[in-house]
This record gives sequence, C-alpha cells and structure tokens, in this order.
Amino acid sequence: MVMRGVRLPVNLDQRVRDAADADAAGVKASTLIRERSMLSTVRSRIRALAVVGMAAVTGAVGGVTHAASAAKVAPPAAPATAGSGAHASSFLSIPDVIKPPAGSQPIGAYLVVSGTQTYTCVVPEGATAGAYTDASVPEALLFGTGGIVHHFAGPSWQSTHDGSLVTATKIASSNRSGTIPELLLKVTTRSGTGVLSEADYINRLMTSGGVAPTGPCTASETAEVQVPYSATYVFWDAPTA
Repeated sequence: MVMRGVRLPVNLDQRVRDAADADAAGVKASTLIRERSMLSTVRSRIRALAVVGMAAVTGAVGGVTHAASAAKVAPPAAPATAGSGAHASSFLSIPDVIKPPAGSQPIGAYLVVSGTQTYTCVVPEGATAGAYTDASVPEALLFGTGGIVHHFAGPSWQSTHDGSLVTATKIASSNRSGTIPELLLKVTTRSGTGVLSEADYINRLMTSGGVAPTGPCTASETAEVQVPYSATYVFWDAPTA
C-alpha cells in the first residue's frame, strides 16, 4: 500500500502580505497569521509521527509483527542520535492486553490534532439529578501517514483523501491514570478502497484527557459536555487465518 503524505496549504506568508494590501479581498491578515501558526504546529506533530511513530509501531510491539511488515509499510529511519531506539520504544509501548493478533502489520498511524469526547447527562424520570454516561461519542480530526482522517460516532474513521471508511467495536482496554483508556478495537464494517480499507484492528494509544465529568448533573445543565482529548491511532492488517 502506498502511504500518502498530508497536504497542507502553502504560501501563507504571501497570503498574509496580500491580505494586508487588499482589504477588499475579505481575508484578514491576523486570521492568516493564526492559521500559519496552527499549520506550523500541525506540521511539527506530523513530522514527529512520520519519523518516529511508524518506526516505533514496528519496533515496540515485539512479537506482534514479523519481518514482512517492512514490505507493507517502510517506516522512515529514526534519527541517528544516541538513544533514538529507546525513544522509539517508549513512544508507542502497547500493553499486552490490547496488542493486535500476532503477525499483524501496521498500515497507518494518526495523531488527534483536534478532538473531543462527548458525554450526555442522563436524569432518571422523576429525579432532580443524574450523572454523565460512561459511554462517549468521539469527534476528532486526525493527521498521519495516510493524510487526513475524520473520527466520529460509531466509532468510525473515514479518510478525507479517498473516502475509505471503517467502523469498529471495542474488544479490550488498558486503563491509564487521569485519562481515557487505551483500546484495541476490531473492525466490523468497511467500505471503499484506500488507506483504511485493509484495516482489521485499531489501537487507541497515548491517550490524554477526554474523561467524563465527575459528580451529579441536573436537567437544567447542559445535556451534553464535550471534553477535549488527544491520542494516537494505529491501524493494523491482521494475517489471514
């Protein structure tokens, strides 16, 4: 499978200058400056993923992958600096309980650039207070080895580049203190042909945030609460039985 890079807007410096000189264009220079700053951050995160992430996926899972992985995904070489191997191993350390089946090959890794987990306040009939549900609904924009991926209710993931779509169900989890758990999900439905079409399993790793609000909630409060979170998603192609 050919892994495609992320395409982001270019020539922002020129656009800033043009906006300053041509107010009639309706494009504010200050907005473009913020956009440039945001894109710079995104590029840095994607670069870190491309250089370290896929190499770490291949190296950190131990017996999960075989040498054949290199034929499917050729991760960039890690920087030739002291301790780079140790850094890669810690970047994506997958707990045994959520490792995909032996022989699985990584076909993509994606970072949450902007994401939330939405929780709903449920108040029992006749009661004045309730609690937020344990289950959450994701809404996130991911960037990674295959470009841009939209993550939404299902849970589902869809490539904005080629339209390939997968839906999965949770089969195992690994708790982390102060954040939503890391997960192993099994793909249950798929459509389209593209960067996600060969995925059989998905890991949610390196989670941060996204925890449901604690304490009671009332009917007068906001029915839904969106909690920001971040994570790395790794998609796996499992061997044919």
